[in-house]
Amino acid sequence: MTTEAQQFASDNYAGICPEAWAAMEAANTGHAPAYGDDRWTHTAADAFRTLFETECEVFFAFNGTAANSLALAALCQSYHSVICSAAAHVETDECGAPEFFSNGSKLLVAQGEDGKLTPAAVRAVATSRSDIHFPKPRVVTITQPTETGQVYTVDEVQALSAVCRELGLKLHMDGARFAHAVATLGCDPADITWRAGVDVLCFGGTKNGMAIGEAVLFFDRALAQDFDYRCKQAGQLASKMRFLAAPWVGMLENGAWLRNARHANTCAQRLAGQIQGLPGVELMFPVEANGVFVQAPEAVLEGLRARGWRFYTFIGGGARFMFAWDADPGRVDQLAADIRAVSGETALAA
Repeated sequence: MTTEAQQFASDNYAGICPEAWAAMEAANTGHAPAYGDDRWTHTAADAFRTLFETECEVFFAFNGTAANSLALAALCQSYHSVICSAAAHVETDECGAPEFFSNGSKLLVAQGEDGKLTPAAVRAVATSRSDIHFPKPRVVTITQPTETGQVYTVDEVQALSAVCRELGLKLHMDGARFAHAVATLGCDPADITWRAGVDVLCFGGTKNGMAIGEAVLFFDRALAQDFDYRCKQAGQLASKMRFLAAPWVGMLENGAWLRNARHANTCAQRLAGQIQGLPGVELMFPVEANGVFVQAPEAVLEGLRARGWRFYTFIGGGARFMFAWDADPGRVDQLAADIRAVSGETALAA
């Protein structure tokens, strides 16, 4: 068995954090009722209610695509539409799943330079047409943080919520990296969700130290009607649900979810701080969570690949580096050193 050097192409590369692993091991004792009627699932749901300080309805899904798609389907009929950023994960990376699970609800995309939705953009899309030949706007979905690694502030979420209420729309938050946004803002989770007007949150665990698992929280409990049936029909009702829920207990009971996110965010800042100002190298977006997007000449990118680094270039052509709960600061420094070295070599060659 070989161990590869740590990479920062994706926070999905990381393994399971100790708290989630220990909770899984603790749940693996004896028999327990199936399909969520076990103490681990009840404990995890109650832990979310405590964390968010409200009696929300809580469901567990295997992955983010299912969580987002089923949540949006619960808010829409087939003749409705969902307003999202052109860079939103539901638009670019979920293979039509939101449309599939909603039986055809259309995604209406709003353009923007930084991946964020604004109240003006929502209003423009929602009021562009009101005739019966066009799918009726029903939901706004925002990604927190965005696909470009930027965080919606409390004020920004409140402003979006206000326009949603004015126009009769529901507000859904795709929080695949929700913990990282909370770590950046230093606020209570409730402050950027239900207190700010969010109706439904998909809280990601996979990118924050768990093997699998996302939680769907309905702050407007009426919207959760029959959601358990949706989960079952979509293959998201785990028969041994305790193993999907137990890691959440480990993550939430002593704050590991937030510690993990803070560490990942700190490593992103560590890289950004060491490469700013290099010749030909620019940060594409402000570094506000656990991602760093680097614009550089192709020769620099090829040089990094030649040195063994993996990264994606699917947003704007720049290299994306993502940092997980277990990111090694020494390895971050090595990446920064290689970027500096390759950048210098490229500048000399030019």
